[in-house]
Amino acid sequence: MNICVFLSAADLDERYTAPARDFARLLGKAGHTLVWGGSDTGLMKVVADGVEEAGGRLVGVSVDFLAHKARPDADQMVVAKDLAERKALLLAKSDAVVIMVGGTGTLDEATEILELKKHGKHTKPVVLLNTAGFYDGLKTQFRRMDEEGFLPIPLTDLVLFADDAPTALAHLEENIAAR
Repeated sequence: MNICVFLSAADLDERYTAPARDFARLLGKAGHTLVWGGSDTGLMKVVADGVEEAGGRLVGVSVDFLAHKARPDADQMVVAKDLAERKALLLAKSDAVVIMVGGTGTLDEATEILELKKHGKHTKPVVLLNTAGFYDGLKTQFRRMDEEGFLPIPLTDLVLFADDAPTALAHLEENIAAR
């Protein structure tokens, strides 16, 4: 399975890097391919290293203004002309999506992927990995959107909020196997 992971390229503390490393190792050991933003810095590097060390493949999609930060030894690296093309390529190259901790770029990617799913533009499973409760506020907001009728499909059909790596990967594998 090709799993797209949206996440930060920032250097973060161990409460975020350790769970990300665990998820990456699970992904690699299961023989899955990481599809990610291609950066060889910060949390993106931690995840790419973990997948590679566990035997998984790396497919990166960088963007022209960040190409100098792209991982040189990825199995495949594509450089998009802008962020919109990058998001489209990441989605096209993946079977499933995981959203890990990140800043505004990650939030932008997450909301676009969910908006596309909401409108039926893709049916790929999406997991929001809620490491250390990072997305608790977003989870509350999404529940409110669901309860107050802002989502045309149930929140549970749109995204799974997972608290740990094994739950996230199991959900993806079950959803892909059921197709």
